[in-house]
Amino acid sequence: MRTNVHYFQHVPFEGPGAIGTWATRSGHRLSSTRFCDGDPLPALEDVDWLVVMGGPMSIHDERAYPWLRREKHFIESAIQARRTVLGVCLGAQLIADVLGAKVYANRFKEIGWFPIQRTPEAATTRVGSALPEAIEVFHWHGDTFDLPSGAVHLARSEACANQAFVYQDRVVALQFHLEATGAGAEQLVAHCAAEIVEGPFIQQPEAMLADEGRFSKINDVLVRLLDRLATS
Repeated sequence: MRTNVHYFQHVPFEGPGAIGTWATRSGHRLSSTRFCDGDPLPALEDVDWLVVMGGPMSIHDERAYPWLRREKHFIESAIQARRTVLGVCLGAQLIADVLGAKVYANRFKEIGWFPIQRTPEAATTRVGSALPEAIEVFHWHGDTFDLPSGAVHLARSEACANQAFVYQDRVVALQFHLEATGAGAEQLVAHCAAEIVEGPFIQQPEAMLADEGRFSKINDVLVRLLDRLATS
């Protein structure tokens, strides 16, 4: 069965990355709403999967980005309509927000490659068990969220307690970027260089981009997670 995978993109330099590759290779239809280009929202009935990408703005920046209100309403409607929903970074925070959880600045920014640890609860879920017990992943975020009521906590890191959750087995929120590629990381470095300051969990660009093999490893984990989500 051909699935309609629709993604929300907030800025030109944060696209679906390896998620788009997975969708295409799996024979799914891939479409998008690029808020940065003023695109309209799709009809909910045309969306089987909703993927919400990242961006440098906050979920609270509705005055600067009025489309955030419409986006939140659409995400909430998609969840209520039992669509499969995946959020990455800002997308994860938007999901947490529409599920009633608090979103706020984390004590530390995480930018670069740092390990996450899978929670014991994650192993009890089909999607969460796709994550290794520990893996180094690519981060670029300053905000975090509380866990929504009914969500299962999937992962944590030294800098950030709530790295991921799953809700009702079909709504997944990831603070980290399993979809990142080397080219995508270069775009983040180019457009968000002002965020690369001294900090205990901030790497310099040379360290972030030194090993292309790191991206292949996290993309493999992404594929396993998406395949599990597709059959959950």
